[in-house]
Amino acid sequence: METAEYIRKLRARLLYHAKRYYVDDDPEISDYEYDRMYAELLALEAEHPELYDPASPTQRVGGRPLDKFEKVTHAVQMNSLSDVFSYEELLDFITRVNEQMEEPPIWSVEPKIDGLSVSLRYENGVFVQGATRGDGFVGEDVTQNLRTIFSIPMTLPEPLSLTVRGEVYMPRRVFERLNAAREASGQALLANPRNAAAGSLRQLDPKIAAERALDIFVFNFQEGSLYTDGHAPATHTETLDRLAALGFHVLENRIGTSECDAVIAHIKAVGEMRDALAYDIDGIVVKIDKLSDRIRLGEGTNTPKWAVAYKFPPEQKQTKLEDVTVAVGRTGVLTPTAVLSPVRLAGTTVSRATLHNLEFIRERDIRIGDIVTVQKAGDIIPEVVRSHADLRSANVREFYMPTHCPSCGEPVFYDADEGAATRCTNSRCPAQLSRGIEHFASKDAMNIDGLGPQIVDALLKNKLIADAADLYSLRVEQIAEMERMGEKSAQNLIDAIERSKSAGLERLIYALGIRNVGEVAAAALAARFRTLDACMRATVEELCEIPDFGQITAECVVNFFSHSQNVELCERLTEAGLLTVATAKETDDLFKGLTFVLTGTLPTMSRDEAAAKIKAAGGKVSGSVSSKTSYVVAGEAAGSKLTKAQTLGIPVIDEETLMSMIEKREI
Repeated sequence: METAEYIRKLRARLLYHAKRYYVDDDPEISDYEYDRMYAELLALEAEHPELYDPASPTQRVGGRPLDKFEKVTHAVQMNSLSDVFSYEELLDFITRVNEQMEEPPIWSVEPKIDGLSVSLRYENGVFVQGATRGDGFVGEDVTQNLRTIFSIPMTLPEPLSLTVRGEVYMPRRVFERLNAAREASGQALLANPRNAAAGSLRQLDPKIAAERALDIFVFNFQEGSLYTDGHAPATHTETLDRLAALGFHVLENRIGTSECDAVIAHIKAVGEMRDALAYDIDGIVVKIDKLSDRIRLGEGTNTPKWAVAYKFPPEQKQTKLEDVTVAVGRTGVLTPTAVLSPVRLAGTTVSRATLHNLEFIRERDIRIGDIVTVQKAGDIIPEVVRSHADLRSANVREFYMPTHCPSCGEPVFYDADEGAATRCTNSRCPAQLSRGIEHFASKDAMNIDGLGPQIVDALLKNKLIADAADLYSLRVEQIAEMERMGEKSAQNLIDAIERSKSAGLERLIYALGIRNVGEVAAAALAARFRTLDACMRATVEELCEIPDFGQITAECVVNFFSHSQNVELCERLTEAGLLTVATAKETDDLFKGLTFVLTGTLPTMSRDEAAAKIKAAGGKVSGSVSSKTSYVVAGEAAGSKLTKAQTLGIPVIDEETLMSMIEKREI
């Protein structure tokens, strides 16, 4: 057999077995056999570069890292869906639609995958481009990264030109493996599989994306031809069946029905099987199956009128409260944490949850040994919702806050004026010192990349630092001698510390960890007083003149700078060369008096980066939408905040509009 023909057949065999493994979940050969064939093809292609084929299985991971993602304008708008949060709201929607139809329509009821929406475009049966949803009109070209997803066919069995829409997700097992590796290396853990998938798909280096083992479900036919003879499908179900036949990984666990009771029953059934799925879902999509009916109902401004997403309520689970531990924060507050029997919750395995303070524990009558209900606040932070006294055994015991600090052994006191907090009285407490330096180095403060909790603890243990100012006198050779550090890692850390000197006054004030002074208050202080020295000399009366700056916060600022060790720390930071004078950028008043809310995944920057630009222009950034919100900046997969903004009539803009406002001074 000629080499060219053998390579063609080898490629075909690999594509067949990849589909059996990734799409059909029914492999015919072992991983070892597949890897041997793959290695053989790699070797043959290296020997015969003239036989290069971009659709070869070996070309899924390739290409040089990008400098940035190019913009892609979608041929068909990628709308988001309106959300409902109860069966009553869902039934109201179905009733409204039924009233507009001659007869009750068939509804396609299917899981809502918790991932990142993308479009896949094929020309003459070959995958040519993939893009993120973006704002629905314009997304980012992530073709290289999508090629690394083995369940996306690079070629179709027929020369069709079409565009489909799918949801990229990270399987739970991959997410758990990734977080285990990050924990072992001292990196911050990823919050959930959806965030991990979004971050992975937006890696500029496709090799990094390939390591994340992403997957996809295709859930909609956007445009083009599904048949070579020009046949036009009549229903959504037919399009999905046809896409499956063409090799796409289509949605599972879907039904078609015209009965409201059947819709609700399927939602409940899928909700009960969430734990058993290999991927996360956050709701159920209910949409009209007949395509002509969709056209008749039409589209709203941002959402179709023929579909809605029922969002599952926060997932709750029962588990046993094994113990309660107490940690000391950077401000000396002792925080009790529940140690739980591990339980799967909202995409991750949870074994710890916040208990806030002793008052919280007493109000809910929570005792060690209880069966408790836990959930994730905002699907991110685990918390104990309630205890179950009816399931309580005889050997449970009450929890009491320690009388002495678990870190330094000094006495603690109950601070009723500060939210029922229990505090350590020792300002030099090792735990406070460690947490304070971690906060100083954090992303929103001085942004010292690589200075995580383990490195901070190691620096303190080796007596290389005693406070944040000592970071700026560290030397490469000192760090390189520490365990699990080397010359290169040490140099990278020193470089990051050096870069932090120019972070600016606003970040420096926030980094100091003054009680009740968050990012917004720090920005206000920088804008009002312009120098760190002026902030240190400010009176309570002067501070209270700052808009939205209350008496308690003002007293906290004055109290902080009344302590000699804090004054000395600021003087040493100034001597180390940190920027302690506000720049013009930090005191820009372009957005003065405006409040922004950020939601969804933005096309070219993180929400933190966008927030920094807004604050640099004098605006405020809030976490919730209200009547006082000036603008909502919406990106990919914007959720309930977008819905609320539309309800209240708040202007909704995208990232490009925000940047135009900043650059062109248009508001």
